[in-house]
Amino acid sequence: MTVSTASRARRRRRELPLALAAVPALLLGGLTAAPAQAAPADDIRVNEVVTTGSVEDSVELYNKGTATVDLSGWIIKDDNNGSKYTIAAGTTLAPGAFRAFDVHDRFGLGSNDKARLYLPGGSTLVDSHSWSSHSSPSWSRCPDGTGAFKAAAVTLGAANSCGGSGGGTSPTAWPGGTAVATADSANVFGGDLSGLHQEGNVLWAAQNSGKLWRLVRDGSGGWTPDTSGGWTSGKTLRFPGGSGAPDAEGVTVTGTGSAGGVYVASERNGDASGTSRLSVLRYDIAGTGSTLTAGREWNLTASLPATGSNLGFEGITWIPDTALTGAGFKDASTGALYDPAGYGAHGGGVFFVGVEGTGTLHGYVLQDSGAFTRVATVATGMAGVMEVQWEAQASRLWAVCDNTCGGQHRTLKVDASGAFAVSAVHARPTGMPDLNNEGFALAGADECVAGLKPVHWSDDSNTGGHALRRGTVSC
Repeated sequence: MTVSTASRARRRRRELPLALAAVPALLLGGLTAAPAQAAPADDIRVNEVVTTGSVEDSVELYNKGTATVDLSGWIIKDDNNGSKYTIAAGTTLAPGAFRAFDVHDRFGLGSNDKARLYLPGGSTLVDSHSWSSHSSPSWSRCPDGTGAFKAAAVTLGAANSCGGSGGGTSPTAWPGGTAVATADSANVFGGDLSGLHQEGNVLWAAQNSGKLWRLVRDGSGGWTPDTSGGWTSGKTLRFPGGSGAPDAEGVTVTGTGSAGGVYVASERNGDASGTSRLSVLRYDIAGTGSTLTAGREWNLTASLPATGSNLGFEGITWIPDTALTGAGFKDASTGALYDPAGYGAHGGGVFFVGVEGTGTLHGYVLQDSGAFTRVATVATGMAGVMEVQWEAQASRLWAVCDNTCGGQHRTLKVDASGAFAVSAVHARPTGMPDLNNEGFALAGADECVAGLKPVHWSDDSNTGGHALRRGTVSC
């Protein structure tokens, strides 16, 4: 469920000037060279700073060296020596890796401020960045680790978006019909309907309240709850063991279809809503009971940069191994071409999850054993991602933002380097208001008519009593 950035309270304070005699040379001016230090500590750089938006008061560090660095006890400060964020024991940063830290609970980053990084003890300065206006939306080094800071898209935990000011391009017109119509009866779902996935004549829908819906066609171009198998009011979701209430945000299936399990992305346990729990859950949907208990959970929280408990996973999709190897996809965990054989039984593909708070996609191999490996981190260039969908027909990945980004949609394809990169930026259809759309699903190639096929959106706000809308997109 998306939190409006306008409603987030901000804690700002007047800048506290430091005596010039106490200011290291590094802090004079926007950004200069760090003091000489023995490697590998000197390889750690302040790489991105976000002062406003859904991930306000965040500082990203980057390791530009060739050895892993132990960050235990390192300290992040703003311009005030009394403001300290101490990095937790056991925190390391591998070569070429990014790690974002949310310092909001310790101090706020103002419009005229600094982000300073110190070795344990807080007296040896490693790196710093200063600014005189709020990030719009991010202050990012370009290139990573070595360049000057510039305005760019938020890419916390991933490579900076250095293509241009603001990190993106102007959206082009929606690649389909301009008309959009409601696709459900009035007041069927209420609020919080989120992720979608179309599987032939079934539309799966995840609801934040911990519910999964199985929708079937209503005969007039829309969708209605399946009245068989106990699906009439949706089914309540539980974590393994039958406890908790997954905050269901995204839903997908693999190449075996729903018969092989339905996968749900959850950002937290609703019974402990203040704590992130970034999980992918697999459900066996056979049976007629009103409750589904996950047979497997992949809890990915510790493998990702920290984010707000309501700013985590918002979407999930699955890409078959054959599509990735055919495109020359490179495994970020090895630096080599992706080799599915190296991961044992894993469902025959890679799951991509979208993080609302960072606008980043992460690709994971989820092994049947419960093990997992992150094989990709992809910056979308958007302030947030609320849905992610693989379109096999066009071999492209869709990343969708809600009214946080004006309903922007971006497609990504594997480029010559073997990584996913943005291939197109599209505005929402002109016939659709700027809604809080957290779900997006595309029909298969079999539904193409005159070069167009159906697409559907789910509106978390249930605007006008309707949570589902339909339109078309080019095949």
